[in-house]
Amino acid sequence: MKTPFKRPLFNGFLGTALLTVAVVLGLGAVPAYAASNAIQNVTASRQGTETVVQVNLAQPLSAAPNGFVIDQPARIVLDFPGVDSALDRQTVNFEQGNLRSVNVVQAQGRTRMVLNLRQSATYKTQLDGNRLLVLLNTTHEQAAATSAATGAPQAQTVHFADNLNTHQVALQAINFKRSTDGAGRVIVNLPNNQVGVDIHQQGQNIVVDFLKTSLPADLRRRLDVTDFATPVTSITTFQMGDNVRMVIQPNGDYEQSAYQADDQFVVELRRTQPNPNALVQGNGPGFHGQKLSLNFQNIDVRSLLQVFADFTHLNVVVSDSVTGNLTLRLKDVPWDQALQVILRAKGLGERKEGNVLWIAPRDEILAREKADLEAKKSLSALEPVKSETFQLNYQKAATVVAMLTGAAGGVQSGTTATPSPVLLPGLSSSAAPTSRILSPRGTVLADPRTNQIFVTDIPSKLEEVAQLIAKIDKPVRQVMIEARIVEASDQFGRSLGVKLGFLNNNLPGTGGNTPGVSVSGDYLGVSQQTGQNNATGATVTDSQFVNLPAFGLAGSLLAGATPSSLGISLFNAAANRFINLELSAMEADGKGKIISSPRVITADLSKATIEQGTEIPYQQATSSGATAVTFKKAVLSLDVTPQITPDGNVIMNVEIHKDSPGASTAGVPSINTNTVATQVQVENGGTVVLGGIYTSQEQNQTDKVPLLGDIPVLGNLFKNNSKMYNKNELMVFLTPKIVTSADLTH
Repeated sequence: MKTPFKRPLFNGFLGTALLTVAVVLGLGAVPAYAASNAIQNVTASRQGTETVVQVNLAQPLSAAPNGFVIDQPARIVLDFPGVDSALDRQTVNFEQGNLRSVNVVQAQGRTRMVLNLRQSATYKTQLDGNRLLVLLNTTHEQAAATSAATGAPQAQTVHFADNLNTHQVALQAINFKRSTDGAGRVIVNLPNNQVGVDIHQQGQNIVVDFLKTSLPADLRRRLDVTDFATPVTSITTFQMGDNVRMVIQPNGDYEQSAYQADDQFVVELRRTQPNPNALVQGNGPGFHGQKLSLNFQNIDVRSLLQVFADFTHLNVVVSDSVTGNLTLRLKDVPWDQALQVILRAKGLGERKEGNVLWIAPRDEILAREKADLEAKKSLSALEPVKSETFQLNYQKAATVVAMLTGAAGGVQSGTTATPSPVLLPGLSSSAAPTSRILSPRGTVLADPRTNQIFVTDIPSKLEEVAQLIAKIDKPVRQVMIEARIVEASDQFGRSLGVKLGFLNNNLPGTGGNTPGVSVSGDYLGVSQQTGQNNATGATVTDSQFVNLPAFGLAGSLLAGATPSSLGISLFNAAANRFINLELSAMEADGKGKIISSPRVITADLSKATIEQGTEIPYQQATSSGATAVTFKKAVLSLDVTPQITPDGNVIMNVEIHKDSPGASTAGVPSINTNTVATQVQVENGGTVVLGGIYTSQEQNQTDKVPLLGDIPVLGNLFKNNSKMYNKNELMVFLTPKIVTSADLTH
């Protein structure tokens, strides 16, 4: 009785193709049988949880047939070398338990039997005289039986490779690498290709057992590979009896595959990248073929490549220099990755053209490609040149000439050692050549009047020039940019002041013996009313011992304003002693808003500038000692360079200036500036707030007579109070709009 290793091979359409490549698999690995034996009958029955398939033959088999298992679709394939089929039909339907039907196909001296199952299963074979018994047991039933025996769920152990060593051997090396697509690869160098390997999952960890092996002391360690940013966190390897156990600790969602090429065993964990729009999850970046599992011992490389050709429906051409054998074990590996493993193991390369795949040693491929390139180069030097005229609609002829010649424009001939270009209007004569699109024999002429170019070159280069012009000679899209600059101001000011004085006048009074009171608009007026020495501004001012009138703080709304005032004079009956008082006060409240809306239209990737304002003149001394008039700008300007993205948005480099005249110093005016410079991406027709400047200024000032100004209530006669509050806000809004041809016609 023999229990073959379960190897899921191909899924989907690849599994169906197994019937067409029955002869290829296992060539040279099967002993010869007598051709007189034949399959006479196939029956099936249920025995408990197992399904038994009975195959009756004309003669007993000397050994159980080799076979393998396919997971998707679920199938078991058995090969009978040297056995014919005596059945009257190729398909036998059973519908017994897990078995649906059996296909029997005879080709080239062997018979292949395919058991079609409802779900994947393991199997055992048993010889009983002229009968072959195949016992089927589904995977989930086997797992349930194991759980029942142990009392806890356990992962099924996969026998990746059977052990063929008779004595214990030592592992050579254990390494870890990160692939370019972020997958983690655990690489184990085996002493030979006969080492048995078992793989199973224990909790979240992946456990790999190397049968009948030993672990050198320098390899008994734990590798922390977290910093590599792969699905693998750590790798722990230790000796366990006669075997070496490796525990791989993963993290996150991943896909696992394992393969062996000769004496190198690799376990690869790749991060899954789910696609919400896909019905079936992909295999991640890099490899997207159907997954397969293979197990070959010393198979000829050419035969192995033929297997891939038959299953992938590619036309494979293998060079005669491809030779040698290969031991290969793969577990759940995409077929394109498996092919790369084979090519790397044997130093081969591949080139694909359409559905033809050419496989040869890398040096042979490089030599042939080099020879082809040299042949093309030699042909281009002998090929006759042709001339063609290109009419340009949107690009300038001089610009296209510069692109073709890699210089500042004009004609460049490859036949001369130092080509001298013919300069075109608007192009610099000092520009150095950079790269040519034309061949060394190619020349180009430009006619700025008709905006045409005339190209003479080999036909292949003329095709490249035509493709280039078709891509670049297109109308440039335009963008309308509108900026709204909003300036808002809120100002408030208040000032209270007082003048207080005393005058002793011995001159005759105005008559009367009763003290009096006089009221006027200010200090001078009340003094004149009461006849204080026929008061003038000077004499009255001299009589003041508190002179703190209301005033506006610099920079406030009240700066330079004239306050309102009230004058009061108290005097005796003789009108020769006076107390004069003047109260002054002012208050202002102002709000304003300025909206500026510059608008400009420009082509894609072209800078546009618009400005509006004044230039302020002032006198400036020159080096000769004379004076000259110089101007300073106080303008509102908008500089913008738009870039239209493929998805219809607009990226803009923007610089906005909002300047205004300020105070002058020594006759030179100052400029109050507000500037915004940034890069922003906006959807077509959308509005974005680029930024804002908010300033707030508050100032309180008190001028008073020491001590007297601190007296409650009466202290107000000996001090001055001023208050200022200014608030300014600048906001910048930007709205781009891609202009269409219809917009330009309005």
